[in-house]
Amino acid sequence: MRLNEITYSDAMPVEGYGPGFFRIGGQAVDGPVCMTPRGRIGWGGLSDEDTLLALADSIDVLFVGTGRDIAFLPQSLTERLEQAGVGVEVMNSPSACRTYNVLLAEGRRVALAVLPV
Repeated sequence: MRLNEITYSDAMPVEGYGPGFFRIGGQAVDGPVCMTPRGRIGWGGLSDEDTLLALADSIDVLFVGTGRDIAFLPQSLTERLEQAGVGVEVMNSPSACRTYNVLLAEGRRVALAVLPV
């Protein structure tokens, strides 16, 4: 089997997660996290729509992790993101982190907004 080292350019993958936190760049980050092609940015959770909308020019797909279980996004957030041309994929946070990491490694224009488990 041939193994290739994965490079992520300026973006950072999610290295791990646990109750209430995510591990990114070797550091524990408490609370909701938003990862972009340029790195981690502050995000206040699902009610912080403007932070996610500001990403529209730099991404094609936003993965939203809703915690331990899958939940619906606020309708206004979904509509605003779709109007801005951003594809939205909602899943539980562990799945969102894994999917984000895979597509990030492929060089895709993706972002991640996740709530802790």
